[in-house]
Amino acid sequence: MHHALITGANRGLGLEHTRQLLERGWHVTAAVRNPDAADALKALPVGEGKLDIVAYDATDLSSPAKLAKTVTTPIDLLFANAGMAASSTRSFGSAANADMQTEFTVNAIAPIALAEAFADQVAASEMKVIALQSSRMGSIADNDSGHGYGYRGSKAALNAMGKSLSLDLKDKGIVVIILHPGWVRTDMGGPNGQLTVTESVEGQLDLIARAYKQPAMSGRFFHVSGQDLPW
Repeated sequence: MHHALITGANRGLGLEHTRQLLERGWHVTAAVRNPDAADALKALPVGEGKLDIVAYDATDLSSPAKLAKTVTTPIDLLFANAGMAASSTRSFGSAANADMQTEFTVNAIAPIALAEAFADQVAASEMKVIALQSSRMGSIADNDSGHGYGYRGSKAALNAMGKSLSLDLKDKGIVVIILHPGWVRTDMGGPNGQLTVTESVEGQLDLIARAYKQPAMSGRFFHVSGQDLPW
């Protein structure tokens, strides 16, 4: 049974990734801030899969190391999915505030702390894949509208660190892929998104499956459709 550890698994894309992987018979460790309140996760049909719900706070950089003391088995897919977008950091004039620091912690620094805590367990698995949930808004070349200082900046930082991860973990046989989910109809994406959560996750899981033993995919920034995105 393949094993995935997914952060931010209590809603949106993380919840749907959990649902689809359970449907495929995976063991999923769903990492959420408050397991007691994770009602949507608890309601998922497990089927042939296995679901563990564990505590994880992306704002606390000691959280990955604490989690690694309780989740000790090999991890085929480590998915740093948890993210945030603060409305207070969108516009020039007042963007540089404490919320931006939190955005960088959650969106960029926490995924690297997660990789540092679990790299050996990923290397001990069959698939050896780390996926980072980024955004097209982290592309500098694609920015033709401005604004979004905290979210854009933190996702650009994640992209840069994901590229470094792909090089530093190459000798462990780990493939690191950086993903843009598309414009999805979620709480963060809004009601006008082009994709349903189901469609986005199906596309992302296809890319993750293709990354298995494919080092040529490591360190690349992928649109959910499979195309490479500019940095």
